[in-house]
Amino acid sequence: MNVPNKLSMFRVLLVPVLVGLYYLGKGGYEFSELITYFLAPVFIVASLTDFLDGYIARKYNLVTVFGKFIDPLADKLIVMAALLVLNDSGVIDIWITVVILSREFIVTGIRLIAVGEGKVIAASNLGKYKTASTMIALVLLLMIPYTEVLELPGMIILYIGTFLTVVSGLDYFIKNKKILTESI
Repeated sequence: MNVPNKLSMFRVLLVPVLVGLYYLGKGGYEFSELITYFLAPVFIVASLTDFLDGYIARKYNLVTVFGKFIDPLADKLIVMAALLVLNDSGVIDIWITVVILSREFIVTGIRLIAVGEGKVIAASNLGKYKTASTMIALVLLLMIPYTEVLELPGMIILYIGTFLTVVSGLDYFIKNKKILTESI
């Protein structure tokens, strides 16, 4: 297994760490409040591995079929975990999570159909902007235990990310409509 794939697998392993820390933080133990301070660093490390694995894979031509599968899956899992943690803690509304996750499932479905047709669909710039804004927002919102002043900018950026989620999802659907209609 090459380095980019190891980084993606590491990101997958950070999902239960993030969720576990969140639930330990809710546990009412003497050290519970302290644990919530570890949520943002775990998510930041996961986000950095996302950037790093893609950079290394492209720079050193280490792109693999497994990497094309595990990298986007790892991204979706860590974002989903952070969204659900923030939902459960009452920081964000469930509709935001539903919109973001729905788009991810739809895009993944279209990609699976494309793969079945022998086609590869590259990520669009809109999708990259969506991912960047969502990740930045989640970092800020997970840092609320450090300072509540981050909540407002985090929510503004999350709304921007949610808007880009809808726009990029529609763009993705329209650009790949032919793949869907041919598969029926």
